[in-house]
Amino acid sequence: MNIIIAGCGKVGSTLAATLNEEGHDITLIDQRAEILEQVCNDIDVMGVVGNAGSYTIQEEAGVENADLFIAVTNYDELNLLCCVMAKKGRNLNTIARVRNPIYKREAGFIKDAIGLSMIINPEFTAAMEIARLLRFPSASKIDTFAKGKAELLQYVINADSPLINLQIAHLTKQVTTEFLICAIERGEEVIIPDGNAVLRENDKIYIVGTPENTTKLFRKIGAQRKPVKRTMIAGGSTIGYYLSKQLLEMGIETTIIEKNKERCEELSSLLPKANIVFADATEQDLLIEEGLDDADAFVSLTNMDEENIMLSMYAQNVTKDIKLITKVKRSTFDNIIDSLPLGSIISPKLITSYTIIRYVRSLQNSMGSNVETLYRIVNDKAEALEFKVCDNCKVINIPLIDLPTKDNLLICCINRNGKIIIPRGNDMLHPGDTVIVVTSNRGLDDIEDILK
Repeated sequence: MNIIIAGCGKVGSTLAATLNEEGHDITLIDQRAEILEQVCNDIDVMGVVGNAGSYTIQEEAGVENADLFIAVTNYDELNLLCCVMAKKGRNLNTIARVRNPIYKREAGFIKDAIGLSMIINPEFTAAMEIARLLRFPSASKIDTFAKGKAELLQYVINADSPLINLQIAHLTKQVTTEFLICAIERGEEVIIPDGNAVLRENDKIYIVGTPENTTKLFRKIGAQRKPVKRTMIAGGSTIGYYLSKQLLEMGIETTIIEKNKERCEELSSLLPKANIVFADATEQDLLIEEGLDDADAFVSLTNMDEENIMLSMYAQNVTKDIKLITKVKRSTFDNIIDSLPLGSIISPKLITSYTIIRYVRSLQNSMGSNVETLYRIVNDKAEALEFKVCDNCKVINIPLIDLPTKDNLLICCINRNGKIIIPRGNDMLHPGDTVIVVTSNRGLDDIEDILK
């Protein structure tokens, strides 16, 4: 597809790089000539210098031949204007990043009035992901498939886990619950395992199953953590506001520590049931005074990565059995960050990028792709894809054990009329099924692409 991206900041450049790798034709628009030139040279895409809200600039970028226009500049109003101008009587798909909470309440109206394909709010999307992790604190990451009927969980095997040195086939026999370990991250290595794979300490394993069955699995292996009843949040940012609102609705006691007095007053008005503390979260004694050692979860959401990392490490040191969630904006030191005890790491930039990429994949459905859902997993080294199985497809009515699938690929879940099936060798795919595939191969657009 021909895709124009307005804004080459963190989200825009990440989007451009990923979509370019997937074979799309990308053109970036930005007013900052030096930054635009650097990004375009780094990822080998086209660039146009100028105000993306100008139709003349959009024409220079090739809007007349574009399939999709994505506006992710730092200004909500400019993003909306870009999309209005890009459509200009054309049936062009448009996506706008809109961050202001005021617009969040009117998102549906704005989307319909302007004719947007999608409004993406990074802070709200990040807050939803954090809330999902706090609902199931045993997992360090959760993605959903089949309209929420199936989950893909990431779990780190710690030093006292009964899974250490256990063969996957033996685990499956011991635990009668339906689940599948579909990927293992071991250091820099990515393993798409079979039943003979042996689990090791510090492995990050990816588990597919229904929410009910994954809960049973964690209970049976002694990995289920106590429910989160009290949460402490460092930083009263927009994400902190959205998250607190959701947690309070879930009945979870919430404390926000914010060092800006005006923001504290604003949060007190917006969240009357939350405990708002005017203080600097980096003051260690204060965290203890405000009940850190009694909290079930600690979420660091300040505007500085370094502060978030330090705060999470301190919280881990104070109380070992606490659910940690750490916001990290930059990805410069991914390997080092992954090795630190930071719990679940949240990156609004990546969440936004992957949400838009999933939409692009679904848009391709009308252009020959059958990808329903896509998640990047194992530090972006593998993909979990949900495909629609069509009539007359080459993979139907053949036992999975007889399908000549590509290496490093696993069929790990079948959704048949709302029933979730964890497949075995004799199961077969039927027309109308959706199927979840995990693979380290790239560029799969159709279920038949899983074949050699």
